[in-house]
Amino acid sequence: LVGWVYTDAQSVRTNALVWTLVMALCGAAAILLWLVIPAFFIGLLFYLIVVVGITLAYVTHRNARVADFEKVLSADHLRGIFSNPNKKIEQAGHGITFVTANGNEVPLPEPKSAELEGFIVTCDLIDDANWNRADSIRLVPQKDEYAVIYEIDGIQSKQDPRSHEEVNYFSHYAKQLASLEVEEKRKPQRGQFTTLFPDQERIEWEVVTSGSTAGEQIIIKRASALLSRKIEDLGLNENQLDAIKSLRDLKEGLVLITGPKKSGLTTTFYTLLGNHDPFMNNINTLEKNPSAQLQNITQFTYSLTDTGTTTFSRRLQSVFRKGPDIVGVADCQDAQTAQLASAGAKDGRVVYVVLEAASVNEAMAKWLKLVADKNLIADSLVAVINQRLVRKLCKECRQSYQPNPALFKKFNIPPEEATNFYRPGEIEYDKHGKPIVCENCQGTGFFGRIGLFETIRIEDKLKEVVRKATAAKEIASAFRRSGMLYVQEQSIKKVAAGETSINEVIRNFSKKS
Repeated sequence: LVGWVYTDAQSVRTNALVWTLVMALCGAAAILLWLVIPAFFIGLLFYLIVVVGITLAYVTHRNARVADFEKVLSADHLRGIFSNPNKKIEQAGHGITFVTANGNEVPLPEPKSAELEGFIVTCDLIDDANWNRADSIRLVPQKDEYAVIYEIDGIQSKQDPRSHEEVNYFSHYAKQLASLEVEEKRKPQRGQFTTLFPDQERIEWEVVTSGSTAGEQIIIKRASALLSRKIEDLGLNENQLDAIKSLRDLKEGLVLITGPKKSGLTTTFYTLLGNHDPFMNNINTLEKNPSAQLQNITQFTYSLTDTGTTTFSRRLQSVFRKGPDIVGVADCQDAQTAQLASAGAKDGRVVYVVLEAASVNEAMAKWLKLVADKNLIADSLVAVINQRLVRKLCKECRQSYQPNPALFKKFNIPPEEATNFYRPGEIEYDKHGKPIVCENCQGTGFFGRIGLFETIRIEDKLKEVVRKATAAKEIASAFRRSGMLYVQEQSIKKVAAGETSINEVIRNFSKKS
């Protein structure tokens, strides 16, 4: 026992000499007491009380200094003595296999190893986030704990907090998976790792860490969600779908992809680039923060380190010089970039440009101001897309209802087109008062998101309108006369079709862009 205390005290970095001496002296005193007391069993009882007491005192002290999996004589430790430790690790892993940024599968950690606790916390967090369909996990440092926030279908959802100790283990393990510097907790870092689930689902996660005055903040994003979209899944109506699909046949021209912040622009941007055959076209992008790695597409990055030596427009110019057939510009905020993109599209390239705007008409007004050349715009611009994102109702638990007829009048809906609307289902309870959670949407009432789109193809007649227009409102009127439906009108069609709820549409259009 004395030998174990000496060795263990060194491993947990407490005062080995003091504890060994205390244990030895108490043990010697207990033996002496046992020998002095005439009654054998009474002496034995005193001996056991002293030895067990000092042992428990040491165990309490050393357990306070170590992680849960290193504690001795705890409930988990005692259960582990009588169970298969490897089986226990497999159960704690929820069947998840991790793949590092370098493509190597990570074996299960050894029992009582330093990696075990990080593995358990990471598996628990990833499994829970995946079950809740979270697109991202934010771990925000606070005084006594870490706040855990999931983003589910675009909505922030607070979860049970995690201790600083748990997040430290998670940070260490996740950084190793993503090939990041484990000890760096202040400078921003970005990396990726992959998880394989028992059902063979493969999910790529992006790890973003940064320092703050309160501690290290960690964001885990589901990167692969951006790569799984087809044009048919975006939410376009039939006419819009045909028009946007035809962009695949373009040999030159500029397409504006517009919308408010967090309206799914990156997903649409990547989806439209993927609409082209990467083996028949040389496709390049210029992005500030690529959200995913695109297959067979060359992605150039304009980072913070570039700001002191060059500009975004100059970097775009260097991309054009490489001779791509198709160029994606993930962010356009200045006139030089807009003018360069327009000129590149006029000179025989297909160019997709992402621009922040609340509507097609607002996007057109911004583009007129940035390019400042109506002839160049008319010669290059072939389409403008504007979008919003709304949550889709869960088809398993949505409930139909008869809306107030005044609502039809307010939104110009012919009553014969929508006899019923749908809304999220109300929570039901079993006979014990326990809520019955929908297994499809986990009780949120929504499952996934869908786009609401305004689209306009700029063909010959509209090009002439652009050339001759003296104000942006003239172009807006021409777009409307050509049959463009506003995004608000598209949203009501989604409500009437039961794809989303009227309250979800109101929420979306009420929030600040």
